[in-house]
Formats: sequence, structure tokens, C-alpha cells
Amino acid sequence: MSEQNDLKILGMMIQARAVEKRESILVRQGKSWTQIPCAGHEASVALIAQLEATDYLFAYYRSTHLRLAKGIHVEQMARDFFARDSSTSGGRSVSVHCGSRQLNVFPDGAPTGAQCLPAVGAAWGQKLRGKKSITLCCIGDGSTRQGEFYEAVCFAVQEKLPIIFLVEDNGYAISTKTCGMSPLALEIFDSTLLSVLEGTNADSVYNLGEKAIARVRSGDGPCILWSHVSRLGPHTIAEDHTKYRNSDELEFLIDPVNAFKKTLIESGRLTKNQVDDLQAAIESDVAQIYRDAEHEAAPDPAQIYTNIFADNPPAPPSLDLSIPGKQNMLSAVKETLRHALKTNPDVVLYGQDICDPKGGVFGITQGLSEQFPARVINAPLAEATMIGSAVGLAAEGIIPICEIQFIDFITPGFNQLVTHVSTLRWRSNGNWSCPMVLYATYGAYLPSGGLWHSQSNDAWWAHIPGLKLAIPSTAEDAAGLFWAAIHGKDPCLILLPKHLLRIPCEIGEIKTLDFGVAKRVLPGEDVTIVTWGNCVELVLKAIEKIKTRGISIELIDIRSLVPCDVDFIAESVKRTGRLVVVHEDTQTCGFGGHIVSQLITRVEIFTSLWTPPQIVARKDVPIPYHPDLEAAVLPGVDDVIAAVERVCADKSIY
Repeated sequence: MSEQNDLKILGMMIQARAVEKRESILVRQGKSWTQIPCAGHEASVALIAQLEATDYLFAYYRSTHLRLAKGIHVEQMARDFFARDSSTSGGRSVSVHCGSRQLNVFPDGAPTGAQCLPAVGAAWGQKLRGKKSITLCCIGDGSTRQGEFYEAVCFAVQEKLPIIFLVEDNGYAISTKTCGMSPLALEIFDSTLLSVLEGTNADSVYNLGEKAIARVRSGDGPCILWSHVSRLGPHTIAEDHTKYRNSDELEFLIDPVNAFKKTLIESGRLTKNQVDDLQAAIESDVAQIYRDAEHEAAPDPAQIYTNIFADNPPAPPSLDLSIPGKQNMLSAVKETLRHALKTNPDVVLYGQDICDPKGGVFGITQGLSEQFPARVINAPLAEATMIGSAVGLAAEGIIPICEIQFIDFITPGFNQLVTHVSTLRWRSNGNWSCPMVLYATYGAYLPSGGLWHSQSNDAWWAHIPGLKLAIPSTAEDAAGLFWAAIHGKDPCLILLPKHLLRIPCEIGEIKTLDFGVAKRVLPGEDVTIVTWGNCVELVLKAIEKIKTRGISIELIDIRSLVPCDVDFIAESVKRTGRLVVVHEDTQTCGFGGHIVSQLITRVEIFTSLWTPPQIVARKDVPIPYHPDLEAAVLPGVDDVIAAVERVCADKSIY
């Protein structure tokens, strides 16, 4: 390295150590709440120093040194440490998870290894766009036993993605020694993919890193750099690592900052005065910056609800779509996807089995891969890969549309959904976002699905802040919701009731349908029935069966659960004085309970009710396999009628 590089890299290492020391003092003084040391890992900055501005960094919680080396200023690190209003998250996220949109430093989360799949998504996006930039994903040795790490490596190898996985191996996963359980110890990866380096030696890191970066940037595919480092301190400042590490072990750990200073001085590359002056200047600057940040304004609690969703997103272009003749919901969704692919080159559609000739388990994407072969792509059988990589694609400005075969199968991807997809905009205070469309078939009323092809679990998805949720019951609504989601700025989950998917219908005019807008299916004066998805058809059958009884029923299809058009429902219930909610999710903690609670806590609604609201829902058991058993646990026509009779059991009706 040149003298300029020596000074630069040593300065980065000293700065990281100075920041850590300052923060540990401040935590002990009670001026902040947490700090995770990176002491012993600092030589990794010799790799970061060679990245370009357009390259991505996906770090983890022990990566203060990497964030600083990528260009995040100490001022910003200090503001994040104190959780100030001017911090990158506006005080919403722990300081060790800070990021920068301008510097392509992704804000990671606490679940270990969760950054790996978004990282390969970003690298995939770079490749799709023909960029020469690369992605660096850093992870600890303990986290390499997470399944998502292996999914990420497999996908990177499969697609020859421009990504480097930097494993900082300090020998511990908190207090557990990893020497006998890491992929390196188990010889999982061969030498064509894996390079081992002495991570306490800045020169070694620089030289091997230079070769790795050149190889990956040339298009030869990914590599893993396994770096042996020292963890000089505890896992976090809140613990005492001497309880599980003896003094002999701690005594012989290598301090990379001191080792590099010694190398530079003894080799004559820098003088002792140069090193001492550099250290004194950096430590003085860091101390002053943290003193200044300590007195900056705290975040305003009144702003805590901002950036859950995008504020005032632009209206999508008009949807000019005509589907003549007898069609169904499936064909409406397919043609909407075709129109999106045709009109927007940034749209990428992927999922398992979606390419021709199969075109998905239900044929939703049939014909699309033949028409758009580069942008309709079969994904591996790995839901976490599908959802996690979409996060990185979205970071690159690509609009990912991801098909999950059945919503029952989404649980392997649940970590990505709740860690990154739904939280990204909020925890980065609007600096990052994850606009994507996730869709799956949903629900029962199609016998023989059983436990793992028939669930609904509406309340699971509605319980995730930052995720929009819609369940259409008509072809027109499905198309309109897809179009809005594709052109929106937020992650959207659209569930397609598979019972309704292939029912023939004449498709009327298709328009963009905003999330959060309910629909009056039938007007009425005596009872309001609120439902969605499969249960719209169920309620219509019940209304047909009791229409001779003289009860005027207003049927509302909410279509969108998050956001939910509660005001529209309230207007109806205030007028009718009676409410029945019907859904196929379980009775306990179902979304119907949320609707009822939102209404009866409004005085004007509570006082207008003639009788208590009723909820018709699935019994609290999984969906059984035999059709008779399935019918026994799901809401039926007679259940709806009985609920209507209960709310009408007053003199104004009978």
C-alpha cells in the first residue's frame, strides 16, 4: 500500500476504536442505552476502503468500523448512538443498525444473518441493470449457521452474482465457541468459493480483498472471504465476557490497531510521530463530536406514526385493460401482470414454477415468460430467498412481484417479511423503502386442501405494521388492486381466494383500486354484514336464502384489510344499528374482532346499536382434509343466517 493508503486505513481503524471507547464511556455514564463493540475487527476496513461509492454494504450489528469506512460520518454515528431526532432512523432503531441511502449502506436488523438475502437481491439488481458495482455482505461466524446464509450463497452462485460474503470469525457466537460448528470447520465450502485470510492483519486483508473485489467485479461470480479476527471485548457492553473466557485466552488475542501501527512504524512506512499525531487528532475530534451530539434535540413522539407507509404517493397511471367474454379472477390478474410487464421495464416477476409451460401452480403466469423471458423468472424452492431478495431488488429501483404458491407456505419467509420488508421505511425514517408486490392463493372452500393448502390467517398479516393487505372477491377488484400495488411505494400482500379464482364471470370495467376503500355490494337498511374474500359469495347465498323474511341487508366487501375503510363501515352500521362480520380465519384474534372493536369504541356507533355485533368465523382448529370435516369448521350459510337472526331479535324486526 502507498503512504496515503496507509494513513487512510490506519485512520479508519483508529477512528472506529475511538468511537467505541467514547460510546462505552457514555453508556456507563447513563447517557445512552446500548453499544456493541467491534474492537478486534478493525482491519476489515482495508477491504471497505477499496469499495466504490456505488457498491453496496450490507453489514451487521458488530460493524461500526465498516459503516465508518464506507463513509458514514462520525457526526451521524454519534446522533444515532444518542437516538437523536437527526439520526438516520429518527430515534426509531438501535444505533448499530444505522444505514445511509446516499452511501448504499443498508440498515440491517437484529435477527442474525437476515441481511444476506437482501444483499443478494441488491447484487441481483446490479447484474440485471448491467452495472459494474458489487455488493459486500458482512456476517459473523456464528450467524453462518443460519439457513438464510446458505440460501443466499446458493442463489449467488446460481446467478453468478457480484457479491462478496465477508465472514468475520472471532470464534464466538455470544458465549458459544464456534470452532467445531462453523462451515469452515465443517469444510462445507471448497477453495473455488472460499478464501481464508488473517483478519487481524490490515495488509493481508487489503491484498486478498483487492483480488476478491477484482474477481467479483469482473463477473466471475461470488466469493466468501473467511476472516479470522479477535473479539477483544464482550458481546455487548451489557455483559461480562470474563465469565466464559479465561485470562490466558484474552491475553493472547491480537489487537489489529496496535499490530498495524507497529508494522507501519517498524517497516518505515510511517513514523511514530505521524501515527501518534493521527491518533491524537482523531480521538480529539471524536470526543468533541459526541459532546456536541449529546445536546442535540431528542425525537418528537408526535412523529412516531410517520413513514409507516409512504405519504401522498403519486397516483398510478390509468389502467386501460379490456378482457372480453367469459373470464375469471385468474385471467384478470394474468392480464394485469402482462400489462405491467409490457408498460414498465422495471417490473420483475418471479416465483416457483411460474415460467412456461407450467405458468405457476394455478396457471396465473402462463404465457408470460415466453413474452418476457428476461423478467419472468423461476425462483428456487425457498420462500425466504424469494422475499428477501425482493428487498434488495427494491433497493435497486426494481419493482419485484413475487408469487408464493399458497399462503400456507410463506412461513419460511416470515423472517424477511417482518424484519425487512414491512419495517424498512419506518425504521429508516423514510430514507429506505421496499415497494414490492407479494401474492399467493389463499383460503379454503376448495375441498382436499388440508392443513397446508387452505389456511387464511388474515390477522397474522394484518398484525404487521408497514405491510398493506388486500383480499379481493371479484376479478375487477383483483386487477385494480394489483395495478395499484405495482405502482405504489409500499410492500403489498394480495391474497387470491382460490375457490373464486376460476369461477367464470363477465369482467366489467377495470379501474385502479386504492387500498383502504370498501365497497357496498348490496344496499340495505336493517343489518350491515361486513366480509371479504371467499365469504362474500357465502354471504350472498345466505341473503338469497332469507330474502323472503323481509330483512333488508347491506353487504359490504372491505377488499382491503390494511388499511381498512372503517369510516365506510361505521356509516352503514350507524344507519342500520346491527352488525355481522363474517370471515374464514379463526374466531380467536380474527380480523373481525378488530373491526368490531374499532366500531364499538366510537360513542356514536355504540349508542346506535340495537343488539350486540356478531362474528361468524372458522372454529379454532386447523383446516382438516376430509371435505365433511372442512365444512364442519368453516363458516357456512346457516351460520350467517343464524347470526342475522340473532341481531334482528328485537321488536323492530320481529
